Formats: sequence, structure tokens, C-alpha cells
Amino acid sequence: MWTGVAYALAAGLMWGLVFVAPSLLPDYPPALLSVGRYLAFGLIALPLAWLDRAALGQLRRADWWEALKLALVGNLIYYLCLASAIQRAGGPLPTMIIGTLPVVIALCANLRNVQRDGRLPWARLAPPLLVIAAGIGCVNQVELVALRYDPHADLGRYVSGALLALVAVACWTWYPLRNADWLRHHPGRSPRTWTTAQGVATLPLALIGFVPLWAGMKLSGSPFAMPFGPRPLVFVGLMAAIGLFASWLGTLCWNEASQRLPTALVGQLIVFETLSALAYAFLLRGVWPQPLTLVGIALLVVGVLQAVRVKPEPVAVAGHEA
Repeated sequence: MWTGVAYALAAGLMWGLVFVAPSLLPDYPPALLSVGRYLAFGLIALPLAWLDRAALGQLRRADWWEALKLALVGNLIYYLCLASAIQRAGGPLPTMIIGTLPVVIALCANLRNVQRDGRLPWARLAPPLLVIAAGIGCVNQVELVALRYDPHADLGRYVSGALLALVAVACWTWYPLRNADWLRHHPGRSPRTWTTAQGVATLPLALIGFVPLWAGMKLSGSPFAMPFGPRPLVFVGLMAAIGLFASWLGTLCWNEASQRLPTALVGQLIVFETLSALAYAFLLRGVWPQPLTLVGIALLVVGVLQAVRVKPEPVAVAGHEA
């Protein structure tokens, strides 16, 4: 249990980095940030795939097809929506919308994975979920007040950013549920191998996205300097760092956690990503969080600590009751 929680914490610390790139490169198109990150992920995965080629060779066509779907929805589409949301609405608002993932995933998993994982009792699950939701609400309130008093705020951009963040939530509700399905149904497979397989599957998708993006900018006469933009060293270095730490190592830690913990529980631990992203956002701002924000962060931590103590109860399979 606690080993799985430690892996989820490590994944959250590294995944929080993905919220930094759109703020550090505000003049870069979100589509370029998405394909750039996953080109780096795929290229990093290639030598790892060679080292792990024996285990990868045991994967069937259906496994590779599943890795491809996970890569498309959970990687490319998710990060495209998230990067667009951050550039349109700023960092904190999309971060808080993404912060609803622990609640959304826990609710979905507790409805769909009862036979496999057991049921987390709603009476015991509700209090930590409410505490987590209250924490997210506190931080949201601070950010919304700040937006209200910003004379340069563009309501249309903020609304579109919020909607894109909701699409990202949908993508990353689907991803961990399907990813956990595969890992729990293949307990003998290495999470490291499955992480590398997703990286290999991501590479052709990123290439397919990168080439038409470059061609489209050229044909449209865009002044943006393709392929690496006006700050190529910063872009390449940041994409490589995120590809290694957030995409490969973060996904590896998440897969280790997913194989050890019930899906309804591991879904709640995505709150570590929210906490990390908030910490990085305030470091970039160079300001200390407001008191209500600190209260919200404390509530998030308390909710997670309560949640990990809830044990699933086995459910009798129909036709096999005593």
C-alpha cells in the first residue's frame, strides 16, 4: 500500500512539471508543445525499448493497439488541451480544474471496477472526497477573485481555457482507468515495459502531428520560426527534460502505483500532481500563496491521507453467493 502511495507521490512531483512549460514558453503554439514533448518521450523510449526488447516482443498486437490508444488520448490530446488552457487562462485555473481528477476518477472507478478491486464503501469514501473537493474549492476561490480584479483579463479566453481544461479532465479520467485495466489484467508484466511501450507508440503519433504542423505553418505564412521556435535551446532542453522526467519516469512511477493499488484509490492520488503544479506555479510567480490557498492545500493533503486509509470491501460475484 505505502509503496504504491510513494510511487504515486513521485509521479505527481514529476507530472507537475508539465504545467510549467506553457508558462515558460507562452509564445509557442500549444500543438508544438504537445508534439515536442512526446517526440522527446518517444526518442527517449527507443534506446530503452532496445534494452527491453525481449519483454516488448512478448506483447501482442492487441497490447500495442491499447498502448497506441492510451498514447493518443492520455498523452497527445490531453497535453494539447492542457497547454492551450494554461496559455488562455493562466496556470492556476486549469490546474484547479485538473485538480478535480481525484474526485472524478475515484467516483468512476468505484462504479466500474467493483468486481475486480472491491467496493470502497461510500460512507467512508465520501468524507475524504468532500475534504479534497473543499480544498480545491478554496484554491479556486482565491484564483477567481484575482481574475475578477485583473483589468487585463479576457473573459472569453478564460472561458475557453476552462472548457479546454474540462476536455483534458475527460481525457485523463479515461486514461488511468484504461491503463489500470491493462496493468491489473497483466500482473506478470513489468510496468517499466508497459511505460516504454507507450513511449514507442507515442513516437509515430507525435511525428504524424509534427510534420503537418510544420507544413501548415509554412503554407500559411506564419512568422513562427519552425521547427524549434525563437528560443530553440530553451525549447529543446525543456521538452527533453519533460519527456524524460514527466513522460517516461512519471508514467513508470504511476504504472507501479496502478499495479499495487485499487483504481479508485490511485485515482485520488493524482492530487499530488495538483499540489506539485501549484507549488511550481507560485515559485514561477515569486509570491507566497494566500492564506485561503494554504488552507485549500492543507485540506487536499488531509483528504488524501484519509482516503488511503479506506480499505476496499470484496463484492460477491452473482451466482456465487453463499
